[in-house]
Amino acid sequence: MLWGMKILVIGNGGREHAIVWKLSRDAGGHTLFCAPGNAGTAALATNLPIGAEDLPAIVAWAKANRPDLTVVGPEAPLCAGLTDLLEAEGLRVFGPCREAARLEGSKAFSKDVMTAAGVPTARSATFTRSGEAIAALGAFGLPVVIKADGLAAGKGVIIAQTRAEAEAAIHEMLDAGRFGAAGAEILLEEFLEGEEASVFALCDGERVALLPAAQDHKRVNDGDEGPNTGGMGAYTPAPIATPEVMEAVRERVVLPTLRELRKRGIVYKGVLFCGLMIGPKGVNVLEFNCRFGDPETEVVLPSLASDLAPTLLACAEGRLDPATVAIAPGAAVTVVMAAPGYPGAYPKHLPIAGTEAAEALGCTVFHAGTASEAGQLVTNGGRVLTVTARGADLRTAVDAAYAGVAKIHFEGAHFRRDIAAKAFRHL
Repeated sequence: MLWGMKILVIGNGGREHAIVWKLSRDAGGHTLFCAPGNAGTAALATNLPIGAEDLPAIVAWAKANRPDLTVVGPEAPLCAGLTDLLEAEGLRVFGPCREAARLEGSKAFSKDVMTAAGVPTARSATFTRSGEAIAALGAFGLPVVIKADGLAAGKGVIIAQTRAEAEAAIHEMLDAGRFGAAGAEILLEEFLEGEEASVFALCDGERVALLPAAQDHKRVNDGDEGPNTGGMGAYTPAPIATPEVMEAVRERVVLPTLRELRKRGIVYKGVLFCGLMIGPKGVNVLEFNCRFGDPETEVVLPSLASDLAPTLLACAEGRLDPATVAIAPGAAVTVVMAAPGYPGAYPKHLPIAGTEAAEALGCTVFHAGTASEAGQLVTNGGRVLTVTARGADLRTAVDAAYAGVAKIHFEGAHFRRDIAAKAFRHL
């Protein structure tokens, strides 16, 4: 047990609020800081007026205040090398170094690592010229997946149903510069049938502890209709991720990836987010991310029965004992409440009421896009709140989460009403 750690969390979304919330429940009584944080983290930590991508300011604060651990939430500062900068100051960081974060920052690099490691993944090829990419379309069939190589704020993946759509996407990325430098190189990838799931692997460079699989809901409307979003809700555990699937994730995905990185002189310490497709071709990796996912974090961390800080510190120090990571029985569900118009243009500064009533029912309300204005909680983003509930089984958790959602009000609030519906088909 660790007592009285000083911990800095980087980020300002629902994921970071969930991390801060879980750390605040450790037995150790930590002193928590969040840069920049939001209205939810402000109740549990000291928010710092420092942006998550302002690396010089983060490093300057850390040098002056010497946190025992820094936990980096978003991918951009990891891909920019924040871990390397902090470790150069003798500070401990949960989050991969810049080279390791390329698993998310470059899809071409990630595919190269997976191929070398024998990790099951979709067949793909990389291109920098539109003519060559279009000429190769016939080898992939339809639908076909077109991906920008770099970070594109979750918008760099297009599933083209027709050749015309595929050619248009290729031209937009390579010729029109839709994603700037992130789309200067693209991948064509075979489309895989099946059902998606997300698994967080806590890594210390060699050892791995898998957290329960979650399933995100990307489309904005019920029935997986409408445009993609950052995620409209999630649940855990996902029945599609059977014990056999989880064993495959450990033995055929995560451990071979860590070994291949070590061969290249790269030690991966942090969480490896495995975005999986589970279907007729077995377990395949759709993508790796170098950080906790959102909104999956808001359901997975409440399912962690053991303290969080000792585990994250052990990963940072290369001494993780997977046996110390304990998972609570039961299930968890989170429902995202979004601003009207999201994922398109949306208003801000809408007054929010009822979060305390939802918490009184036993829900945990994580703030994603909120602010406090003259003591009034208001909307400040597209995804505003995530309402999480745990239960002895999935049905109990679903009902409890939606009971909490019913207590919260802001003008035009939008949420999906079918979170976890896929799970019941399996159950």
